Amino acid sequence: PSKPIGPFFSEEDARLHTAKDGWTLKEDAGRGWRRVVPSPRPLAIVEEPVIRELLRRNIVVIAVGGGGIPVVKQRGGLLAGCAAVIDKDAASALLAAHLKADLLVISTGVDKVAINFGKPDQRDLDKLSVAEARRYLKQGQFAPGSMKPKIEAALYFLQHGGRRVIITQPHLLEQAVAGRTGTHLVR
Repeated sequence: PSKPIGPFFSEEDARLHTAKDGWTLKEDAGRGWRRVVPSPRPLAIVEEPVIRELLRRNIVVIAVGGGGIPVVKQRGGLLAGCAAVIDKDAASALLAAHLKADLLVISTGVDKVAINFGKPDQRDLDKLSVAEARRYLKQGQFAPGSMKPKIEAALYFLQHGGRRVIITQPHLLEQAVAGRTGTHLVR
């Protein structure tokens, strides 16, 4: 378990949930205690065949919102929900790669990906190669739970047949697709 979810609890309430519910809780930056659950890499999108058919019929599909509902396959093939969080960017990259999409657009809270984020020497990136993205990941340039999962998802998509990824804010999507803003990752 590593991904915090839900509300903050006092230490006393955290101990109660641990004893009563079997939850794993961790102290979160002096703000209280939060439940933590696993955040595994998604292996499949259960609804992919239906999504594929809807797209074949030219129907706009909104899928893997919030990463989707995590399930595990049990004996006999039945699916059961589990306490976990599926990263939305990883799920989107997986689905886009399986659908053989050319372009993956990742909507986020910044205009462009940056190195040295929040520092005086911050530099926004218009274009980012796979090699540069890997190097910056190794340097720790992208924060876990923030830009790191987006870059990892972009790399996954590009490594599995995608042609390009754009990362930008929602209100800039049209301009970014036209090549006027956003960070463009290419093979």
